[in-house]
Amino acid sequence: MQNETPARVLVVDDDPTVAEVVSGYLGRAGFAVDRAADGPAALELAAAVRPDLVLLDLMLPGMDGLEVCRRLRAAGPVPVIMLTARGDEEDRILGLEIGADDYVTKPFSPRELVLRAEAVLRRARSRADAPPPAPALRAAGIVLDPVARQATKDGAPLALTLREFDLLAFLLRNPGRACGREELMHKVWGWEFGDLSTVTVHVRRLRAKVEDDPARPRFIQTVWGVGYRFDPEGGIEDGTAGTSDAATRSGEAGSRE
Repeated sequence: MQNETPARVLVVDDDPTVAEVVSGYLGRAGFAVDRAADGPAALELAAAVRPDLVLLDLMLPGMDGLEVCRRLRAAGPVPVIMLTARGDEEDRILGLEIGADDYVTKPFSPRELVLRAEAVLRRARSRADAPPPAPALRAAGIVLDPVARQATKDGAPLALTLREFDLLAFLLRNPGRACGREELMHKVWGWEFGDLSTVTVHVRRLRAKVEDDPARPRFIQTVWGVGYRFDPEGGIEDGTAGTSDAATRSGEAGSRE
């Protein structure tokens, strides 16, 4: 980063100690750092300095981090890493669904946070340099337009979150192939490491939107001990090739013992 303009990171945290420590590590790693202690100040500063990345605390006074993230992403495609003291899976998933690129649970290692920041910025730059998206994807009554970021099922719009859309697009591009949770985590989320239950929750929510009977999915099949497979022919899970998510997690745990 010495021979180029340093990436600008906006740190948003109302705890001055956390903000100071994080800013110090980022600064020593070569980033230009700005700080804000609440949501309105963060939005004002982001509009003025146009950060390359935002590190955003979930619990902020007045306006919480989720609302700040919504407004940041509505204004433009800035990468966001959520900082959260909450351990609840649903809170983490909600942050990712509204557009956060990663999350870090407090207490965290500042060095790990710097590595995650660098990884998110690399992914953001690779997306900017990527070739134009492919034409619309079609299978099983689903039409997904990567350019317009719209999807329909049997002509009816699908209200998909950012991650659900990307997950469905990946599955449609790989019909009939078993995709492991680690592979989905890497290729859909862009993470080298993370909580695999994130994938499980998103698959469950995606099934609720594209399957006629989410309890007996026809298209997004669970593959025992592996992950998931998109079946454009719409076969029914029969307990051999596919099982419930809970059974798959149990099988995966057993395979690692």
